[in-house]
Amino acid sequence: MSVKLALLGAGRIGQAHSRAIAQTPGAELVAVSDVNIEAASVIAGQHSCPTAGLDAIAQDPNIEGVLICTPTDLHADQIEMFVRAGKAVFCEKPIDLDSARVKACLEVVNAHQGFLMIGFNRRFDPHFNALYQAIQAGQIGTPEMVVITSRDPAPPPAAYIRKSGGIFRDMTIHDFDMAVHLLGEMPVSVQAVGSVLTDREIGTLGDFDTASVILKMASGKQAVITNSRRASYGYDQRVEVHGSAAMIVAENQRPVSIEIANNTGFHKPPLHDFFMTRYIQAYADEIAHFVQAVTEGSPPSPSGQDGLNALYIADAAQLSAQTGTIVALSPARD
Repeated sequence: MSVKLALLGAGRIGQAHSRAIAQTPGAELVAVSDVNIEAASVIAGQHSCPTAGLDAIAQDPNIEGVLICTPTDLHADQIEMFVRAGKAVFCEKPIDLDSARVKACLEVVNAHQGFLMIGFNRRFDPHFNALYQAIQAGQIGTPEMVVITSRDPAPPPAAYIRKSGGIFRDMTIHDFDMAVHLLGEMPVSVQAVGSVLTDREIGTLGDFDTASVILKMASGKQAVITNSRRASYGYDQRVEVHGSAAMIVAENQRPVSIEIANNTGFHKPPLHDFFMTRYIQAYADEIAHFVQAVTEGSPPSPSGQDGLNALYIADAAQLSAQTGTIVALSPARD
């Protein structure tokens, strides 16, 4: 028996998840919903399923789960709608840009004993997950410091920046979740600096395109995160964890892993050009985990609380960058 799923949102990330569903044994896409009927119809045609409105999906007893890939300002309302309808919910990050609204949404989820998984896909990247598993196996001793580099090839358009919530809530939030995931605890202080170095228009919109963040945990462990909206050489995604006994590194990935040595030196192919190709396997493994958790009735991870925790850190980073101060964060939120 397959887990029957509905997809809400037929944009770029919705397309990625529709492909992931097709790759997942035991998963079946049975409905697609989007205000853009043409876009929804394209995905529906690829999966031989109908398009449908939100109410019809909520009322269909055969649909067990929904994937929310709509614009951020719709996430919280749609989570509440489908939790009340008894559906398992997968939602792309963030739940909302306002932490109070996220907290209220999670109260609804808990009141209905709902199933909610948040789309922090990088946890499922095979390379980052292998790094995490090595840490859990004690191969580097006690982890003490995480260094995360995340740089996009080029800035997004102004229309995206206006709705993004800023670099910390939109981009760095993935790195905040990864830092907490790897170190196993929430930070107690956040120090962030931001600059506008790649695109002046981003600055006029009140955002940064270049950022660095230091997280300090209650144990004294640290995470250092650097972001840029521009990397001329490709999509730069690296993680290093220093431990009491060893260090472990997840390096950049390329579409083809070869190296040519000649009289001018050693040469490798370019990096992936963006997240849609870099994280193909991560999206597939993420949806496979969602389907498995639905099938087994096991707790979903990352959870709604994980989503709220990352947003708390993002809020603190935004405040720190704006005020030039170190912002305290309550450890009770982990």
